[in-house]
Amino acid sequence: MSEQIADVRGDVRESGDAQEGEEVRETVRRRYAEAALKITVGGSDGDGCCGGGDDGGCCGPQAVEVDENFGAALYGPADRDVLPAEAVAASLGCGNPIAVADLRAGERVLDLGSGGGIDVLLSARRVGPTGKAYGLDMTDEMLALALANQKKAGATNVEFLKGTIEAVPLPAETVDVVISNCVINLSTDKPAVLAEAFRVLTPGGRLGISDVVADDALTPQARAERGAWTGCIAGALSFTEYREGLAAAGFTDITVTPTHPVADGLHSAIVRAVKPLATGR
Repeated sequence: MSEQIADVRGDVRESGDAQEGEEVRETVRRRYAEAALKITVGGSDGDGCCGGGDDGGCCGPQAVEVDENFGAALYGPADRDVLPAEAVAASLGCGNPIAVADLRAGERVLDLGSGGGIDVLLSARRVGPTGKAYGLDMTDEMLALALANQKKAGATNVEFLKGTIEAVPLPAETVDVVISNCVINLSTDKPAVLAEAFRVLTPGGRLGISDVVADDALTPQARAERGAWTGCIAGALSFTEYREGLAAAGFTDITVTPTHPVADGLHSAIVRAVKPLATGR
């Protein structure tokens, strides 16, 4: 991935204590804020307009540079073409959770780490006017971009929320589906994230996400050697850790299926799970 997102070799590599976790979170927040600003200012000279041109015109949205394993290229043309260019340009995920979430009309969906809003806006189209799509993000710049994209798309069944994925600002049993696109690996408290996803789902609700997952043989140190935390590498769970974490949170029918490699021993994967109808929680 480009230096806009991943070239941060000074990142905190392990979650450790609370102070280290906050350092990681701030590094992630800062990098994604930079990504949002790159799009909203269109690669400008700082005054909102491009330099070097003769016509004095302003730039359009500049896509954040990522390699072929991340970003808008993982969505089909039918999805990209119906959204504002800024929403597509802001895509930083490692998959397309909408393609595997099996969304239905009237459902309520929550996107953890919604960024510029691409998956929220696509979800809103799938669930229709009787459904609703929530987007949750901690970065003011990304939220501003997402709100602008919502307005351009004319989406009325969408609500963006500010907060962290470790403490979702919604009541229990609010949504039918939780999605996320290459964001859970960025958290330093993944048990809290999975517990919150379980809490906000209705009984029988489902989780359908894309994330980076490591081979079981890779130690946390080996994962950190392959890439930065903000590059979605150092913080990745292993296949076994993901399955065990979801089970500990209360989920059943858990599958973690790799789709394509993103680094040596690390893969983009589709993660699915279900909240039982009777949870006892």
